[in-house]
Amino acid sequence: MRFEATEIENLKVDLNRLDEIMESHGLVRAGQWDYERVTYDRKFEIREGIFYLRIQGHAVEGDIGKHDAIIQLMTPLLGKHYYPHGVEYGEGEEFPKHLLTSCEKLITDVKKEATEFAW
Repeated sequence: MRFEATEIENLKVDLNRLDEIMESHGLVRAGQWDYERVTYDRKFEIREGIFYLRIQGHAVEGDIGKHDAIIQLMTPLLGKHYYPHGVEYGEGEEFPKHLLTSCEKLITDVKKEATEFAW
């Protein structure tokens, strides 16, 4: 599921600041990056299953490996994990309302904080 119209995809943020913001909201980058892209995930283990909120970005300037990049954020995604196949983001997935509400608030909070440091 895509969270359209959040306007988070309009933000460009320094990678180091973005790492701090995302971590403070429980979104982890860990090893999910290459020299041009980053992915932040937050795992939700709830009664209905395991879900991941994913916010991705790509470098519009600089190098992620050198921690010297400006990241253009992308539209957030929500997916359900199916063992052993992985995470599905498809249109046919159903997501609990309380999870959607939590994710929307989280995205809003991240956007608000990231906007303060956006280019």
